[in-house]
Amino acid sequence: MVGYRTKLKLSVTRLLDIIFPELENFVWSVHQSSSYALLLELPTPKDISSCHLTKLTNIISKASRGRYDKDKAIALKELASNSIGSSSRSTSFELQQTIRLIQSVQTEIDALDKQIKIVVDELNTPLLTVPGIGYTLASIILSEIGDIERFSTPAKLLAFAGMEPSTYQSGKFTASKTPMVKRGSTYLRWAVLQDVRLVSMRDNTFSTYMAKKRSEGKHYSVAQSHVGKKLLRVIFYLLKNKTAFVSQM
Repeated sequence: MVGYRTKLKLSVTRLLDIIFPELENFVWSVHQSSSYALLLELPTPKDISSCHLTKLTNIISKASRGRYDKDKAIALKELASNSIGSSSRSTSFELQQTIRLIQSVQTEIDALDKQIKIVVDELNTPLLTVPGIGYTLASIILSEIGDIERFSTPAKLLAFAGMEPSTYQSGKFTASKTPMVKRGSTYLRWAVLQDVRLVSMRDNTFSTYMAKKRSEGKHYSVAQSHVGKKLLRVIFYLLKNKTAFVSQM
């Protein structure tokens, strides 16, 4: 659903490039609630420029919770009056329809997030004590790993995630620098690597380890994989021992 929402947002951006290209630099984001409220009510520059100032002010002020005022409305009317965009009825209807789809999908995402939170809370998992692991990432990691007792060692969990290094051997030669094999659970590997950025920002141990790998001249993605392996070993320990994460620094 998040992927579908992203595609819809790209469609909104594409349509606005046709209808009202100047709006993108006028607001903080064309995908914020106030922008959507405006475009659902007044989808074209012509609609905005011809709208009564009081009505326009009320629309953007209510949707932005007071951040946009009368002066913003005046500037918006001026911008719309000089827009090079199109006021095509079919294109503007497509824009409104796409925004409504985004809002509908967002409602379902919010409902699913609530259910995920309920389930993860019931599991009382120690993963939530790791800086950067929230309910969504925790749910992905737990659902992919399943019963941690299936894995007797961290190396087996790394292999399951496809994060162990591949090997290359020819005769008596064995390569010492090889990439991850990238087989196994794609979702588990994705979730762990997603969390690397967050945990490296919020925990000194992981931050120091990331900095160490970067100082060795490793590319960010390579350093990320090293931190990811460390994180997965920590996850193995936490789940095996049912213990909370404690920073070492």
